[in-house]
Amino acid sequence: MPPKAADYCVVARMLVSIKVRYFASLSEKAGKSESDMAVSRTLKVSEVWRLDTGGIAMPDNLLAAVNMEYADLEAQVYDGDEVAFFPPVTGG
Repeated sequence: MPPKAADYCVVARMLVSIKVRYFASLSEKAGKSESDMAVSRTLKVSEVWRLDTGGIAMPDNLLAAVNMEYADLEAQVYDGDEVAFFPPVTGG
């Protein structure tokens, strides 16, 4: 007798998809203006920077946004989110 579907246990690991964008001088520093990440778990904004840039040092006063809203570097990033990095704003 062939096995039934209930006889199988399938575990699928879902990937977390994150769109990353770099603006102004950060695109030069990162070597790209945008990328798509697929990781096995949710990340903090700071982890997105570290993993996507290959460990390039994070600039002081870096600004970040998640889904077009400013976010703390410790904010959690979820599947389908967009993370954007901006250099510090200077005025004069």
